[in-house]
Amino acid sequence: MSNNYPTLLRRGIRIAGAAATATVAMGLFSTGAANADTFVPLPDGQKNGPGVTITHAGEHALISPSLAANGAGRVVWVSGNAIADVAVTPEGTAGPNNGAANAPGTNNSSTHGASALTTGYIVGCQVSISDNAISAGVSGGINLSGGSLGGSIGLQLGPGEVKFVSIDSKDVLKPGVYSVEYQDAEISIQGCAGYAQARSYTVVEIIGDHYSKTSLYGAPFSIG
Repeated sequence: MSNNYPTLLRRGIRIAGAAATATVAMGLFSTGAANADTFVPLPDGQKNGPGVTITHAGEHALISPSLAANGAGRVVWVSGNAIADVAVTPEGTAGPNNGAANAPGTNNSSTHGASALTTGYIVGCQVSISDNAISAGVSGGINLSGGSLGGSIGLQLGPGEVKFVSIDSKDVLKPGVYSVEYQDAEISIQGCAGYAQARSYTVVEIIGDHYSKTSLYGAPFSIG
């Protein structure tokens, strides 16, 4: 019996050590899970319109709780590449009016005098970012002025609100392939105590006598 005692003792120490290691590991994983960022891969999309093909590729989002830690805020970093293959557009700018026959712009067109590629995100609080929500937002007008890739975009959202956030835009001054690539553009959301959703949009506006506006929307995703 005395010969077996050291062996049993060593086995007991090994088992106890393994249990302690497992306990520490589980504790670390639990702590991390509460504060972990969530990576969301998103599918590519493509849309054909009059004289243009829009592609949105390589899109993903990284979601984390807000540093405010108040339960009503969260932060999302979005990345992607919006590409427009434009076959027909008037070269250069067209003055302050860009509607048909140089008439004032219609259908929420901008008035900066050039065709344009714009990409951004639709963000909603306690509302599904469905086609109905998109239609409501578009009727109110999408901001085509562009945003800043280098800074954070802050949103104050209440229940049932939907806002359009422009990430960036590029003038389309002649036929060709244009792209807007963005990496980790930060959108900070405050005031939304319920669930929040977002989805990307890419718009190509072609000015001139045959004015057109083609919009591509990405897949909706939860921001928590």
